[in-house]
Amino acid sequence: MTSESVDEPTAGPIETRQRRFHPAWTVALVALIALIGAAGFRAAPGVLMVPLEEEFGWSTAELSLAVSINLLLYGLIAPFAAALMQRFGIRAVTVVALFVIGAGAALSVFVATPGQLILTWGVLIGLGTGSMALVFAATITDTWFATRRGLVSGVLTAGSATGQLIFLPVIAVAAEDIGWRGASLIVAGGALAVMPLVWIFLRNRPSDLGVARYGEAAPTVAATPVPRGTAWGAAKLALTTLREAARTKTFWALAIGFAICGATTNGLIGTHFIPSAHDHGMATTTAAGLLAVVGIFDIVGTVFSGWLTDRVNPRILLAAYYALRGVSLLFLPSLLSAEVQPSIIVFIVIYGLDWVATVPPTIALCREVFGDKGPLVFGWVFAAHQIGAGIASVLAGVVRDHTGQYTFAWFAAAGLCAVAALVSATIRRHPAPAPAPVRE
Repeated sequence: MTSESVDEPTAGPIETRQRRFHPAWTVALVALIALIGAAGFRAAPGVLMVPLEEEFGWSTAELSLAVSINLLLYGLIAPFAAALMQRFGIRAVTVVALFVIGAGAALSVFVATPGQLILTWGVLIGLGTGSMALVFAATITDTWFATRRGLVSGVLTAGSATGQLIFLPVIAVAAEDIGWRGASLIVAGGALAVMPLVWIFLRNRPSDLGVARYGEAAPTVAATPVPRGTAWGAAKLALTTLREAARTKTFWALAIGFAICGATTNGLIGTHFIPSAHDHGMATTTAAGLLAVVGIFDIVGTVFSGWLTDRVNPRILLAAYYALRGVSLLFLPSLLSAEVQPSIIVFIVIYGLDWVATVPPTIALCREVFGDKGPLVFGWVFAAHQIGAGIASVLAGVVRDHTGQYTFAWFAAAGLCAVAALVSATIRRHPAPAPAPVRE
């Protein structure tokens, strides 16, 4: 047997009777809570950059480097995490990821040098959040649902926005009242508090409970054997999937578009909106409140995008989302001021609706083109998302240090969105490949 050998399934034949409440919805709910618990650090850098700069005198570029490494690892670990979930189960990987996030956030209170910040903010939290990235949502959706996939992926994707909504105002107030170290401990507590819930209620696959996926007719044969193996086998699977996907133009179109998506969300707005608003005289807590409003409308936009993905060509959706984002970024430099004006509220609403609305149609296209390997391929597409975010985070910091403002960064991002819209609109249709047989 190789590292990709299989064990016998833990459950017997799939039961044929219909349940009034399918357990897939319980799994989806627990996954949503886990994503919320892991989202604390996604809200933290923008709020904590100013206090760290004031206490240690570090430059914006130095702080951005730690965030950039986090964003890069957040994406690069995702495809390997997806493969590990296939090999060792969703529950075990998720619990370990939440622990690493909590440990990284807790240890960050002891930092005294930029290198130590890179180790905690960058490496540890990057590895943990990367394992809880959007590929987690894609894996849950494809494993537990045969129908309603667009809607479920939209709801789970919105979990990160919900976490931002919950944590961002709390972190901003805590940073002012008890200091940035106390705010970091709040992030750690949020991640660690979810671990028992995940361990008790999250299940790896429908066959564990003797059911079919939601919306799928119950098979008349025993459950499909569950792949098992070593971590190296999981890494090999992830790399093999990348090699195969990279031979297609569609993969590169999705990767380019998603890299621009990451640059214009996590890399720019998520990291630099609060410092940029602070440059214009706006209070940090006020700017954090605006970013939290992005989270509110992100929930609405992403869930609605998932609903649309089940009904509309995802290529059209992606092109529209990127175009709308680009137009809004063109106006941002003229909207920022010391006071909250109605125009900046309009920007926040539009950007919130569009924030990660790109995720459900991107997951759908990965599934359409790559079939059963869709979640793994999406992991690599998401890696491109975070590479774009990491590069944008550093470059925006450099622009701010050299010019004293972020204006050029906002305009460059608007131009990139136009490129993403064009690339997405030209993705051609593919028939979904047949499921790959399980190798003995």
